[in-house]
Amino acid sequence: MQLLAKTLHGFEETLAEELRQLGATKIEERKRAVAFEGDLKLMYRANLELRTAIRVLMPIANFKARNEDEFYDKIKAIDWEQYMTIKQTLAVDAVTASKTFNHSKYIALKTKDAIVDQFREKYKKRPNVRVYNPHLGVYIYIHDEQVNVSIDSTGESLHRRGYRVASVDAPINEVLGAGMILLSGWDKKGLLMDPMCGSGTLLIEAAMYAHNIPPNQLRTHFAFMNWKEYDEEMWGNVKQLAKDHIVEHTDPIMGWDKNLGCVRKTEQNIEAAGLTGKIEVKRKRFERLEPPEGPGMLIMNPPYDERLEEDNIEEFYEIIGDTLKKKYSGYNAWLISSNMEAIKSIGLRTSRKITLFNGKLECKFVKYEMYQGSKKQKSESEEIFE
Repeated sequence: MQLLAKTLHGFEETLAEELRQLGATKIEERKRAVAFEGDLKLMYRANLELRTAIRVLMPIANFKARNEDEFYDKIKAIDWEQYMTIKQTLAVDAVTASKTFNHSKYIALKTKDAIVDQFREKYKKRPNVRVYNPHLGVYIYIHDEQVNVSIDSTGESLHRRGYRVASVDAPINEVLGAGMILLSGWDKKGLLMDPMCGSGTLLIEAAMYAHNIPPNQLRTHFAFMNWKEYDEEMWGNVKQLAKDHIVEHTDPIMGWDKNLGCVRKTEQNIEAAGLTGKIEVKRKRFERLEPPEGPGMLIMNPPYDERLEEDNIEEFYEIIGDTLKKKYSGYNAWLISSNMEAIKSIGLRTSRKITLFNGKLECKFVKYEMYQGSKKQKSESEEIFE
């Protein structure tokens, strides 16, 4: 079975490695996606266990179309009764990178017309469209004249884990948070901390990773449950197998925030995730915090002055840099921000920087190695924002 897992920019390699660990074959990294092969059981596992995927699609057709009529005819020629009944609902999403087909909403409409016309001609009735939680989600991708048709096995995006019962302004996406944890290279050993925890996403994703908890274990519905070939017994076995592989993790995962409301919301989300007692959260400003003695891993998502404003963002980031230098000897510190000028104000040399997107904001995910004492020789890979 050919499958395609979609992800966020910058996580393609990370997602490919996740799929290798699940046993996927013929893995191919693409732009914001990874193609792979596997059986029905692997598709179930991918939806349950992948941390950096936002959706798992199953390609069902691939063809060339030179105009709208040819596109309509070839969509209509697909046997849609394999995938849905007349009593079920559908929704279509389209993405185009083509001079011939340059309006994605129109392509989605033509696709819908072709599908319902096939049913209408055979049964004198047609299935209904339902944008939210349809029985069948159809995805169209067109590049020039090449058309790829897929059906959605996921339903609601996989970033909606189900534990965010309390939110803050500009919360970080759960898939982005999980990807940051994996990109950081944290090996689940030693302290991991987030000193600006917001609603706790980074902490919760780190704890689920450390305990090998499936990120989507709280979800009760996936789109593949609507498919004719849905195997409820197999799905139950997949969930039980994942549950059996959960492990205990004793190294500390700790969070702080200057805002008491954020601390309380983080605690609510930790409880909803079933992680009470596995994450410690307290109220304290970053610059006043006395961290545990290193080594340790620090990951944070400070304000960018985009959606959360600081009075003087450069000064705020300068304080971050000074605090890291004074108090975090032996730590690896990671920070994500869309404010490149503010990052310069940190005044520390980066050992790595990765382009990621927080929503529509292009960000840099940067690493600072806070060496104990002086480092005799700097790595050639170290760079500084200039």
